Amino acid sequence: MLQCSPVLFIKRLRPLGFYSVIVVAVIACTSTPTMRCSSGEQPVVLDTLYFGTAKPGGTVTAEEWTAFFDDMVVPEFPEGLTSWAAAGRWGNSAGLVEHEPSYLLQLAHNGSQDKDRAVQRIIHRYKSDFHQEAVMRIRSQACRTF
Repeated sequence: MLQCSPVLFIKRLRPLGFYSVIVVAVIACTSTPTMRCSSGEQPVVLDTLYFGTAKPGGTVTAEEWTAFFDDMVVPEFPEGLTSWAAAGRWGNSAGLVEHEPSYLLQLAHNGSQDKDRAVQRIIHRYKSDFHQEAVMRIRSQACRTF
């Protein structure tokens, strides 16, 4: 029978020596390394947000999206951003796959807490204004150059 306990684990690691255990622990606890950019490039955080348009009683219209974009998104990211229309599919909380027109928003920023809070405000506001279950956020590291 397989036994798994902290005491048994430590006893099994004892022959490896104290320093080996520390090295293994440090390696296991390290975070993802920062991306190294080439000369002339800037490291940035790249957030891509996926906004579905299905809502109770209809869909988010192009006019509603434009108003949300101009009033909420642009003021939070005046340094620039990109948005485009897409065809989305996703599994809702009832387990059904829904097909719906969507909007994608891509933001390249410095990754500061202020920018992270701005992204969170955008997500919260869209969900609240348009009665959305979710806004998907993909956050990654990238290198930017002009």
